[in-house]
Amino acid sequence: MNKKFLVYSLVGLLSSVAATGFELANSIQAQSLPPSKNPQTMRSVQVDQHFIEMMIPHHQDAIAMADIALTRTKRPEVKKLAEAIKKDQAREVQEMRTWYKQWYGKEVPLTSMNMASMNMGMMGNSAMQGTPMMGMGKDMMNMGQDMMKPNSMMGRGQEMMNMGQNMMSMGQNMMTMDIEALKTASDFDKEFVRQMVPHHQMAVMMAQMAINRATRPETRTLAQSIIKSQNAEIAQMQGWQIAWNR
Repeated sequence: MNKKFLVYSLVGLLSSVAATGFELANSIQAQSLPPSKNPQTMRSVQVDQHFIEMMIPHHQDAIAMADIALTRTKRPEVKKLAEAIKKDQAREVQEMRTWYKQWYGKEVPLTSMNMASMNMGMMGNSAMQGTPMMGMGKDMMNMGQDMMKPNSMMGRGQEMMNMGQNMMSMGQNMMTMDIEALKTASDFDKEFVRQMVPHHQMAVMMAQMAINRATRPETRTLAQSIIKSQNAEIAQMQGWQIAWNR
């Protein structure tokens, strides 16, 4: 099996796992607390915060890929897309940093998704083969079965949410590792599009997770914008893939 294909498949899976974890944990917490102690707003605020902490480094990855494209692409349409990605996502990063400072009184933590050193130590050369990820996926299946048992729902729901967040972080770090492959690709434009499509898809999934959970209108508006703009770019790139492979 193609190693990079496996990485991209895992990234999609991780997004679904994280979304399930969020939904399940929120549902379990809501059912377990009396109305007077059921802080829906507090949980939603955490979604706003977590969304920014995840989306900024994800945008930074896209900007880094776009910078490479501006120096290596041979196609004007790819250059135009790279310029748009860099401009739009740099603006969105600045917006999110400003909101974070205003809302939480501090800068976005540099370690919010920077698990690279830990992941490299854990995964080593087998990272691209997905071995640790498959093990975590099996754990998730076992956890799902355990959650059907009485009295295990609350703790398991929170555990699933935490694992989903960690797995998504790992998936994004795996995406970052492919920048080296992008720099040395023999057919740069095809490699750029092949990597950027699933990267955009991850951003769309993250935005979809936030759009119904965030309390800040700014967060919801940004999530809607990301879904609209990046879905359009995904369709554009997929059209190129079809044309280039004729």
